[in-house]
Amino acid sequence: MDIYRERQALGGQLATQVLQAIKHEWGNTVFSFIPNTAETAFYGLMSALRTQRRDEVKAAILKASREGKLDEALLDDLILRNWPRGEKVVSKDIKIRTFIGQETLRNQLASHVYDITYGSVKAGQDNLVVVDDSIVRGTTLKRSILRILARLNPKKIVIVSTAPQIRYPDCYGIDMSELGKFIAFEAAVSLLIERGQKNLLDEVYELCRDEVARGGSTNHVRRIYEPFAPEEISRKIVELVRPKQLEWQGEFEIIFQTIENLHVAVPHHRGDWYFTGKYPTPGGYRVVNQAFVNYYDKVGDQRAYK
Repeated sequence: MDIYRERQALGGQLATQVLQAIKHEWGNTVFSFIPNTAETAFYGLMSALRTQRRDEVKAAILKASREGKLDEALLDDLILRNWPRGEKVVSKDIKIRTFIGQETLRNQLASHVYDITYGSVKAGQDNLVVVDDSIVRGTTLKRSILRILARLNPKKIVIVSTAPQIRYPDCYGIDMSELGKFIAFEAAVSLLIERGQKNLLDEVYELCRDEVARGGSTNHVRRIYEPFAPEEISRKIVELVRPKQLEWQGEFEIIFQTIENLHVAVPHHRGDWYFTGKYPTPGGYRVVNQAFVNYYDKVGDQRAYK
């Protein structure tokens, strides 16, 4: 039950960011989720949206009543046509975890396991907001999910991640040790190159090598992200994952959970090193620095830990 409530809270904490992304267009927005494991967070988001919309409707009704303008047409517009609308736009028809599968198999699976609900979105008119658990590599998003959602021809697609940007490797259970495969890391490196700051990669490499040799506990990879606001990295991720040959020309935005709201939603568990780079053990710092050394040296699939 605790985990269920935390997942709901993770979705609920995203409501403000979502409303900003859709410009409060309640009547022209469809909310959904993908994959199935994001369903609980979707319920939390919808609950938070309904609460906020209820407060807005209440304030509007009281204002209209004071001004003598309360009538059936106003109530119809406030409540019936502008209430948060949830649909199961995409569903996963078999129980396979594409994230955990081997990469070549995962890419094949992602293209075949999703079904789309045509008619759930008004083409060219509705925004489509889709809740996801997390965005790690961005490959499934680029190679299949966006292409699938684009078939509905929404005005705008907003992918909402209940997790913050995953920036650093893990070594405590989940096998995520290769920095170069993280879309947030790829976005930060792309921004450094674009802005003529590529020399920072060389500096971080030397610092990481020295830190590994000394057995120190400083995460030098954090310097890769320091020049950029999270929103800048999110915009670059959008560029990187949007397929080049996609016929759909609508707007596309990705929203990530903030670190602050993550802690609000999950107050009793502070394991946020994937996002902040603040590891609980010296071994974690060794892994992150070694991971960057491996990336810089183009080692390939070698893990940063044994």
